[in-house]
Amino acid sequence: MIGGDGGAREVPVPAGVGEIASLAPVSGAGRPVWLVLGADGTIGRWDMAAGVFEPVAATTLATESDREPWTGHRCRRRLHASGDGTFAAVVNDYGRYGEVIDLRTGRTTLTLDNQGGHEETVPFSLAFARRAGRDVVVHRTDRNRLDVSDARTGALLTGPADERARPEHDYFHGALRMSPDGRRVLDDGWVWHPVGIPTVWDPAARPQDAAWESEDGSGRVPLCGRAYYWDRPMAWIDSTRVAVAGLGDDEEVMRPGARIFDTTRTAQDDPWCPTTAVELASFEGPSGQFFSDGTHLFSGGDADGAAGLSAWDPATGRLLGVVPGFFPAQHHPGAGQFVENVGDAVRVWTA
Repeated sequence: MIGGDGGAREVPVPAGVGEIASLAPVSGAGRPVWLVLGADGTIGRWDMAAGVFEPVAATTLATESDREPWTGHRCRRRLHASGDGTFAAVVNDYGRYGEVIDLRTGRTTLTLDNQGGHEETVPFSLAFARRAGRDVVVHRTDRNRLDVSDARTGALLTGPADERARPEHDYFHGALRMSPDGRRVLDDGWVWHPVGIPTVWDPAARPQDAAWESEDGSGRVPLCGRAYYWDRPMAWIDSTRVAVAGLGDDEEVMRPGARIFDTTRTAQDDPWCPTTAVELASFEGPSGQFFSDGTHLFSGGDADGAAGLSAWDPATGRLLGVVPGFFPAQHHPGAGQFVENVGDAVRVWTA
């Protein structure tokens, strides 16, 4: 884990990349292969270990630059990668539009539109998964609806296709994170008070009605409720446990730290939710982005005061080590690599 001199090394951005707009790990690769989105729209595959960069496609997605930032969150393009890097999605976080691209052909297979509805309050809801031997995309198609589409063909796999958002469903979907085993989704959404309620659900539980599984499905498990508090760091520790940032139940009294939940068991001890996942531990300290290697919790630090990338025991809350002055925003699970974008270079540390 964290050992040796603990320092991060600097890797120059390859010639021809220009300014990096977004990075996405090719998580199924056992080596540090990344997809790179350049500010000019070019998408390339970068093997950091070999020092090889190959442009493979380009996005035509407009940036929705006329939007006013919401609580400091500027609408910006974000890159997502399928597990083996065959497909990419470029979306506008805190915006409305996106697209899925087949990197073998450069063809756009799916045009994305979340239909608005307070979209400025959340990153664009999207995650890649594997289902029945094919790559699929879970994506927001209305303020309270998620659909599943075939990444290669763009075909809608959930239905009925003409049924829009149900008025009685009031969960505004946020950032999506797929569990390590690829079976369940962690959804960082909110409901009217407003209250942030991160929720875990299974998109394969009811294939014929998966669009509503995230709202009222039998496998849906809310983790906790926090007034005015969502779009915050969180991560799967493994395919059962989830770490969520913030100690408290209201934005006004929130303290830095982590809460660890067992998503396979439920309890009734949250003021905002009648039933939630069982909370296993909570501890002060972690700040910044959250990541995991399947055993440990890593926090990306905070340039305004925290030491840097830190490793924690999620069972006890014990601090295990720090990489000083290193504040990564990305993690490559397959290669164990953490990356911080610093302009004309990236800083890298490998667990």
